[in-house]
Amino acid sequence: MIHVTIYQNAQNEYTGFQTKGHAGYDDAGHDIVCAAASILVINTINAIDQFTDDDISLSSDEKDGMISCYIGGEVSDATQLLLKTMVLGLEQMVDDENYAEYIDLTFEEV
Repeated sequence: MIHVTIYQNAQNEYTGFQTKGHAGYDDAGHDIVCAAASILVINTINAIDQFTDDDISLSSDEKDGMISCYIGGEVSDATQLLLKTMVLGLEQMVDDENYAEYIDLTFEEV
């Protein structure tokens, strides 16, 4: 199962996220749940890097399926929008009865 934790501050602004695990929906290379979640996460990271001036701190471990992304300092409106878009896509996966057992999403105040 893919576990995604979204980090929020006291004002409910997103400040980062972490993914861990593998979906297990199908074999590696054929797992559409893993592919969908990966595209949402990696595209969000790339978009923040490409289209904003926000400082991001990244770490990853492919074996464990871990990607951590933290936004340093004040989070821009553009980054908030990108993170909200990622969360929307992940929530839709979690709400889909075909994929819900392969991904979970939690929110944590930091």
